[in-house]
Amino acid sequence: MLWRRNLFAPLAALALVLTASAGAGTAAAATDTTVVAAAPAASAADDFGAPGPYATAVEVGAITTLYYPRDIADSDRRHPVIVWGNGTGGVPLVYRDLLLHWASQGFVVAAANTPMSNLGISMRASIDMLTGRNADPGSIFFDRVDLEHIGASGHSQGGAAAIVVGSDPRIDTILPIQPGPLANINAVRVPALLLAGQRDSIVFPALVKAFYNAADHIPALYGEVRGADHFTVVGDPGPFAAPTTAWFRAHLMVDRTASAQFFGPGCGICTDTATWSDVRRNSLALNVPAATP
Repeated sequence: MLWRRNLFAPLAALALVLTASAGAGTAAAATDTTVVAAAPAASAADDFGAPGPYATAVEVGAITTLYYPRDIADSDRRHPVIVWGNGTGGVPLVYRDLLLHWASQGFVVAAANTPMSNLGISMRASIDMLTGRNADPGSIFFDRVDLEHIGASGHSQGGAAAIVVGSDPRIDTILPIQPGPLANINAVRVPALLLAGQRDSIVFPALVKAFYNAADHIPALYGEVRGADHFTVVGDPGPFAAPTTAWFRAHLMVDRTASAQFFGPGCGICTDTATWSDVRRNSLALNVPAATP
């Protein structure tokens, strides 16, 4: 399809550039190699765009790249999961900053290594892999992964994959970013935040609105990021970092402050016209109270 051809070349080129600039410790790491990132400063409870309190690590496997709290083996809690799908031709390194940001907030992020993620096969395999690692006494993830709270996200073709994977009963919420058209949101049974870019000329906002309009059976929100094009989320995620973090904190960590960004009469994103050019909530989302997402 045309949107796939248009997307492949710039994402593939960007992946090569980022691989070269990142050095030997990130995307080029061998299978099961762990790499530690610098410890971030703790963020304020309501500053979801700021780095979280966890130092982070990366493990590159054959099917999945994991971004996670570095000291997870010694953590006093279980950490929720986000499974991620790349855009066409992309690899997790392309989205490294966003995925590390989520890990710094306490999530285990399982990013499918495939550049063709639409079917969601590798994303589901990531859940299976983490299930095994969580049950393995010899793993650093032993009994530290919260498999009862799993979200799905992705960009472009990976956004469509997040919708596809949203039908999996293990998924608690989806957050497709500028999702491609090859998905059926009617099969999803969990809350959805669908993000578009105001200036996206590859996945037009109207295509994302079509998913939102079809999602009348679940609590669904549509957010159009002001001035964003299709590649704004790549590299430095900029305006995508805070709302995506808040959404997952609301649904996977039961964070009431985060929930108030989307639900209830105070709906933070509904009045933030500097970030959003269009925000919509369907009738089911309007009935969700801020305190209980």
